[in-house]
Amino acid sequence: MRKLILLIVVGLALGALFGQLMQSFPGYWLIRVGDTSVQTSFWFGLVLLLAAFLVLHFALRVLVRLRRPVSRLKLWNSRTRNRNAMKRTVRGLVALAEGRWKKAEKSLVKAAEDSSTPLVNYLSAALAAHYQGNFEQADTLLKRAHLSTEGADTAVGMMQAQLMLDRQQYEEALATLTRLDKQLPNHPQVLKQLKQAYLSVSDWDGLRRLMPRLAAQQLIAEEERHELEKRAYRELLSQAARHPEDVERVRNLWADMPDSLRGDVDLVVLYAEALVRGKQEGIAERLLRHSLKVCWDPRLVLRYGLLSVDPARQLVYAEKWLQERPNDPDLLLTLGRLSLRNAYWGKAQEYFEASQRQRPSGVVCAELARLYANLGEHNKSQLYYRQSVELLDRSLPALPQPSDRDD
Repeated sequence: MRKLILLIVVGLALGALFGQLMQSFPGYWLIRVGDTSVQTSFWFGLVLLLAAFLVLHFALRVLVRLRRPVSRLKLWNSRTRNRNAMKRTVRGLVALAEGRWKKAEKSLVKAAEDSSTPLVNYLSAALAAHYQGNFEQADTLLKRAHLSTEGADTAVGMMQAQLMLDRQQYEEALATLTRLDKQLPNHPQVLKQLKQAYLSVSDWDGLRRLMPRLAAQQLIAEEERHELEKRAYRELLSQAARHPEDVERVRNLWADMPDSLRGDVDLVVLYAEALVRGKQEGIAERLLRHSLKVCWDPRLVLRYGLLSVDPARQLVYAEKWLQERPNDPDLLLTLGRLSLRNAYWGKAQEYFEASQRQRPSGVVCAELARLYANLGEHNKSQLYYRQSVELLDRSLPALPQPSDRDD
């Protein structure tokens, strides 16, 4: 309402001003053509001149448009088809989201030629065809997507890699992703798909090298990264341990390993096993001794007792540990084995029996049975053999067994 009042006031003011100008500046227009003359006031002539200009301008625009009726019609038709294509595209995408793959593919392909974004249509249609199991049709649509838009290599490549992963074509997917990774280093989606591909083909070396890049892009949680790195190094150490001649590779893997994993007991034991097979028992002994200072674990203690580097020195270290853990059954078993390596038969017997008192074990009984047999005390040897079998029998799963009734 205020705007209307303001417009009325402004109009009245302009009218008053215009009237004042007409009174203050009188004049006239005189136009003579032959014997005919036309005379009018200056202001009325000015209004006529302005009106003639507007009419002429409008007429020229109409003439210009009439000169290009076909192009105008084509433009109108193109816009209409584009609007219809957009509607079909939206319907296709909705059908895709709802899982109606056949309808989605049909709508998207039909709208692709008239769409302003044909790449989206073909990629989505390829996904719909893939979900229907029409893999050849999906590949054809991907090719059409590549041809439809310049610079679509990355989008088409990532879609192609994802479809290959879904079809369990892991080697082909990895080849495609490796090419994309060279073209677009540190692309988030490519890195995520690479992680999936490396896991699928058990490429543990590729996976461990990928972890820092994923972390730098904040594409992986810290807990998941730790678990995947541990798994990768565990598999790599196990593989390397099967080739004792390649002990340098084992040591390089350990050197490249993150500090957070070097304290993991499973990995320490695997590394020690690989070193022993590679005839690097001295390094294995120092590794286990250092690890036991940081983290006391039965697996490390028992593995230390199986080494044969310098038995006398090893026994000294182990007896120092016994001062702090006098009732540790695993340490007592290790001391018994180290005593055997030093030919201390009586001491070995004492340590084995002490371990058995702390925790009855079939392994300790077997060690005592073997020791007493070689000492010539066969009665005691037979006693411990029976105990060993009984303890082992208790650890077996409960399964049906033949009985006298069956006979």
